[in-house]
Amino acid sequence: MIASVERSQVSGEVAVPPSKSYTHRAITISALGPGGSVKRPLLSADTRATIAAAEALGAEIAIEGETLAVAGVGGRPKTPDNVIDVENSGTTLRIMAAVAALTDGAVLTGDASIRGRPNGPLLKSLNDLGGEAFSIKRNDCAPLVVRGKIRGGRTVLDGRVSSQFLSALLISCPLAEDEAEIVIDGELKSRPYAEITLEMLEEAGGKVETDFERFFIQGGQRYHLEEYTVPGDFSSASYLLAAAAVTGSRLMVRGLRPSRQGDSAIVSILRDMGAKISWDQEKGDLVIEGGDLEGVEVDASLTPDLVPTIAVLGSLARGKTVVKNAEHVRHKETDRLSAMAMELSKMGADIEERPDGLVIEGGRLEGAIVSGHHDHRIVMALTVAGLAAGDTRIDTAESVSVSYPSFFEDMARIGCLVEVGG
Repeated sequence: MIASVERSQVSGEVAVPPSKSYTHRAITISALGPGGSVKRPLLSADTRATIAAAEALGAEIAIEGETLAVAGVGGRPKTPDNVIDVENSGTTLRIMAAVAALTDGAVLTGDASIRGRPNGPLLKSLNDLGGEAFSIKRNDCAPLVVRGKIRGGRTVLDGRVSSQFLSALLISCPLAEDEAEIVIDGELKSRPYAEITLEMLEEAGGKVETDFERFFIQGGQRYHLEEYTVPGDFSSASYLLAAAAVTGSRLMVRGLRPSRQGDSAIVSILRDMGAKISWDQEKGDLVIEGGDLEGVEVDASLTPDLVPTIAVLGSLARGKTVVKNAEHVRHKETDRLSAMAMELSKMGADIEERPDGLVIEGGRLEGAIVSGHHDHRIVMALTVAGLAAGDTRIDTAESVSVSYPSFFEDMARIGCLVEVGG
């Protein structure tokens, strides 16, 4: 599908969608316990893949309005009857591979993008902990074969590629028979996502001792997440806030309460760039007023999903914007550093791609025909660019269903001139 975007401003108010990261974890942890209810979940392509995978492993999940009613497996996931297809969800692949290591075995695969994303550190750790896990093609990518059961023990995990590997182990290891120790090798990238996992485990009664260099986990634990309400998603909110910032508009975004999400850093980044922001954290109402933006330097080691948004903001700000420590962004749905440099260059941006980031000399953007690279975050970021540039056409627009199915409807509701079709 093609998204056609014209120069426009935004106004009014919009509710941010629920967090994808919290929804994945709430579904999985609830399913691994006796069950319960997950309120206000994000229902997107990615989270529906997690629902389907949890059901394949023995849970029963019903969608009842804005609630998921979960009948869990009580710490004993079953061996699935068929291959688990995670579609385009890397989070589902990594977490469910580790959960599958609590069964007699499973095969997991996904779409072409998933079949190109690395999983070597997770496979190594599952083998270290007593399971058997390998890539069918021996390239560390899906399809993956996982044979259980992990028992416990010690593993050294490379933290430089993705925190999803650690989150997967943190969810599965408490249900193993023996205690486990996970030692992080190198800098733990995207640490806030691991913190979200620990928060959710604590909510469900799980116990992990850690200084974020080592994680000690007692075996034989049980989860009980009886009721959980999913918070708003700062990653999705970044596009709404950026839309106001680059068009000099005033917008209220509802549903943004403080949480452990690393992408909440978008608020401070926009303030540093010159946007006016008032935030009632108790109510969750944030008002932003855009205007002249100034370039900034951003360390993206903890906030990889913000990189496409920051690249667009930097392209429209005065002066230089530097994105650094973002090499792990190359291992997402696509190589997001390369993709944003390529597409924003088509729109006239002065942007340099570096091994670990981007250097952008801000200015103006011009309308162009660009590609979304089948990546939801690329599509949404380029839509924001199109609001300032006008006359912009973005392909693979349907990919927004991965994390923000109502994105284009919400953008139109606040005044964006955007049409999707073809």
